[in-house]
Amino acid sequence: MSEQPQVTIYSTPTCHFCHAAKDFFTANGVKFTDHNVATDLAKRKEMIWQTPEQIIEGQRQDWNRVAGGWEKWDRFFDEQMAFLNHRLVADARLRAGMQVLDLGSGTGYPALLGAQTVGPSGSVIGMDLAEQMLVVARRKATALGLATVTFRTGDATSLPFEANSFDAVTSRFCLMFLPEVPKAAAEIARALKPGGWVAAAVWSSPDKNPSIGLSMEAIKKVVELPPPDPTAPGIFRLAKPGDLAGMLQQAGLADVTDQEFLAEWSYASADEYYTSLMEIAAPVQNLMAKLLPPQVQEVRRLITQAATQYQRGNRITFPLAVRMVAARKPL
Repeated sequence: MSEQPQVTIYSTPTCHFCHAAKDFFTANGVKFTDHNVATDLAKRKEMIWQTPEQIIEGQRQDWNRVAGGWEKWDRFFDEQMAFLNHRLVADARLRAGMQVLDLGSGTGYPALLGAQTVGPSGSVIGMDLAEQMLVVARRKATALGLATVTFRTGDATSLPFEANSFDAVTSRFCLMFLPEVPKAAAEIARALKPGGWVAAAVWSSPDKNPSIGLSMEAIKKVVELPPPDPTAPGIFRLAKPGDLAGMLQQAGLADVTDQEFLAEWSYASADEYYTSLMEIAAPVQNLMAKLLPPQVQEVRRLITQAATQYQRGNRITFPLAVRMVAARKPL
């Protein structure tokens, strides 16, 4: 007689797939152990645990999937984030003739601005996990006539460069998604030349970035989501003052600065905001894919309704807050 399989279910009270599975097992006399991951954080970690390599591969697939959306909204975000690109270039002390590495280049910026800044006597390498995003970046570089910037796929926690290769490193909204941020900080320190600067932008706290948090709050009203793990890779992983700065210090970098930069971005309407969110935000797409059609419609209603509280004149204008962190490799 064969042994009955051991079945473990990680569920939440409102998960219809979980209830269907439990009903099936009960009807067929299969014993199972049920863990409510809405309240049991340890079991939730157990459920979602992945190796760093698995996390990186999942992110690669996610960002390749939304590359078309990013290309569609490319000009919109390039214009709205221009201030941030210029701040990163300034904090990294870029000037003519420098060799620069940009981590998490996506569809091109700030690597493209870096190439314009260092000029024909310098060079920029833009790196990203997602090849499809870099396809867009290369097209933009060609359109701008920038021959000194190249884009390649790669992992920020394992840089394929010799020590002391770059005069500066920039990174915009990349480092918080990495499974091993201290390892990336060490790699940045290794790749920098003595005296070189790194300048990075990561999102500040969710309460100061409602355009990001609105979707999660809406989804939580429709289905129960497990509590977020503050140590897991994610948008607000490095939101606390000193988080990234401390890791750069531990990597041996000096003269570390950590400032919060406040700004705004705006949309023509609540519907435009919702559409952009669904087309470019891979984490939101992943959650929405698990909902039934009526739930998707309800989430859309909740998001667009919540967005109207940020109506200013004829536009939806959100505040945003970014942590700007810079550090220098000692001579």
